[in-house]
Amino acid sequence: MSDIAQVRNSPESKSDRRVRADAQRSLDALLQAAKTVFAASGVDAPVREIAEKAGVGVGTLYRHFPRRSDLVAAVFRREIDFCADQAAVLAAAYPPGEALDRWIECYIDFIATKRGLAAALHSGDTAYAALPAHRNERLIPALRGLLDAAVAAGEVRSGVDAYELLNAIGSLYMTVRDEPGAEGARRMVALLVDGLRYGTARQDR
Repeated sequence: MSDIAQVRNSPESKSDRRVRADAQRSLDALLQAAKTVFAASGVDAPVREIAEKAGVGVGTLYRHFPRRSDLVAAVFRREIDFCADQAAVLAAAYPPGEALDRWIECYIDFIATKRGLAAALHSGDTAYAALPAHRNERLIPALRGLLDAAVAAGEVRSGVDAYELLNAIGSLYMTVRDEPGAEGARRMVALLVDGLRYGTARQDR
């Protein structure tokens, strides 16, 4: 047996893999719990509440995220990546127009999660410095691909800029998000998206 094979099959190596798997489960649980708590209470919510919801100790939380800002940044980076990845999933499962609509719903859910992030982003904490660029690098191409497909299918008019649309949706949602259930915000976004169909064959359906 080769040295590499021996290392891979050694009890210590298997133990290390179990430790890494347990650590990953704890990390995933913390990020999901933090997402839920932040959406309900903002990014200043008590870390103990997050740890309890994740089913881990506060010490475990601090081992993964020594500073609150590290946890906040990790949550929103994870949500940005999830939202971006959904573009390909939806494009494969639905017609172009419906895929675009469903992705925008996903993006609205992401905006709802980032309650309180605007203030954090302007706090000067270096943990947040890369988030705006990461958001643009992942979400703009994701939306652009969906828009291009919808335009090609005659579902959406041409000339819509993905960056501008992202910002317009965000501005609309944040303006009226405090209505009960945020339904008013979703209605306003739906009106905006309907405007993308002006002059297309879909408008006449």
